[in-house]
Amino acid sequence: MRKPLVVLSLLLASALPPALAVGIEVSLPGVSIGIDVPAYPRLLRVPNLPAYYAPDLGSNYFFHDGLYWVYERDRWYTSDWYNGPWRTVGPEAVPLFVLRIPVRYYRSPPAYFRGWRPDAVPRWGEHWGPDWQQQRSGWDRWSPRTVPAPAPLPAYQRAYPAARYPTPERQPQLRQEQRRDDRMIDHGDDRRDDGKNDRKTDRKDDRKDDRKTDRKDGRNDDRSPERHR
Repeated sequence: MRKPLVVLSLLLASALPPALAVGIEVSLPGVSIGIDVPAYPRLLRVPNLPAYYAPDLGSNYFFHDGLYWVYERDRWYTSDWYNGPWRTVGPEAVPLFVLRIPVRYYRSPPAYFRGWRPDAVPRWGEHWGPDWQQQRSGWDRWSPRTVPAPAPLPAYQRAYPAARYPTPERQPQLRQEQRRDDRMIDHGDDRRDDGKNDRKTDRKDDRKDDRKTDRKDGRNDDRSPERHR
């Protein structure tokens, strides 16, 4: 049983962007990371960042660019679904805007956060050392003008509380189905417009046919013997 789970985890890791795949460590599906989210959580936007946090959860739980992120026991974990399965990501591959989430949005901050300004970013360079700081140089410097719009929240996952939570094998299929539905909605206006234009054309053609029929009937009336009596 262990071998298929390892293969599945490797496939999940390969689906991530290359920048993340470099720093990922294999985590078997179903392995607990110390949190259990029974239903889709309430997520609020972190001011001035394209990221969200979960104010009602007692954990360091975030969402950014289509992925959930949890900082627990000095390690970063990520998942496509709100309650895992979780994959471990090394600090050298965590997205910059996740690292830039201020201290105040960590609902269960580690002990070494004490004394750090709540409105400032965590001192990751001080914590992970000079090698990390050199590798991620400039991570704590950015302009508000360079902040992208946040990715939409995967609200469709509200339909899957703990009692209906999909298996790791089922999750990619549900995600693809949702993307297909979103594309259909995006193109819905175009289809409706085309339908309107078709109906207009049909009505116009019908009116032309009616006028032709009326003119033809009128000519027939003129030639009728009864009319010339």
